[in-house]
Amino acid sequence: MEITTWAQEYFQKTLTANTIHRAIRRCWLKLYRSKNKPYLNMIQKRRRFLWAKAHLKWTVAKWKTVLWSDESKFEVLFGKLGRHVIRTKEDKDNPSCYQRSVQKPASLMVWGCMSACGMDSLHIWKGTINAERYIQVQEQHMLPSRRRLFQGRPCIFQHDNARQHTASITTSWQRRRRIRVLKWPACSPDLSPTENIWSIIKRKMRQRRPS
Repeated sequence: MEITTWAQEYFQKTLTANTIHRAIRRCWLKLYRSKNKPYLNMIQKRRRFLWAKAHLKWTVAKWKTVLWSDESKFEVLFGKLGRHVIRTKEDKDNPSCYQRSVQKPASLMVWGCMSACGMDSLHIWKGTINAERYIQVQEQHMLPSRRRLFQGRPCIFQHDNARQHTASITTSWQRRRRIRVLKWPACSPDLSPTENIWSIIKRKMRQRRPS
């Protein structure tokens, strides 16, 4: 209807929604769900470009020295498995065809790390995440994972720019422990391979339909 309204004003003609539908089909256009991407302003785009340029000549062997890490939130989705459902006209009030939602779904926040050498165990957060608790996770989980995955070989630690990651006490602790950290551009989860792992795990979890 929005396109029809715009077309009528633009062409100064009376047009119906069916006319617009036919015109869209003739142009080989289809309705798709839009991709969900983080918003980037011009400064952030520039920094992403410079980051990519700086790492352009990294070899596969160099990338294999990176220990990737991330947090992710897992929710019990009460039937929110998609916006569309295949049903008959009469089944509109069938409970199995509803997209249920709750105000505060049950959830878990987890931390994990991975490298070309393999993946390590997940740590389940309890309570809120702050810099002090993040340092504890690095002490108790990241450092042992680094030892197991790299067997004493040098590695570069990666995490994003979350507040607890960039806090002064976190960066001071990392300097004292001589942890080399990969510089990371803001709003760039799509650059990290851990996002693919989270996506796979969440898809498998939805298929299990946990209660």
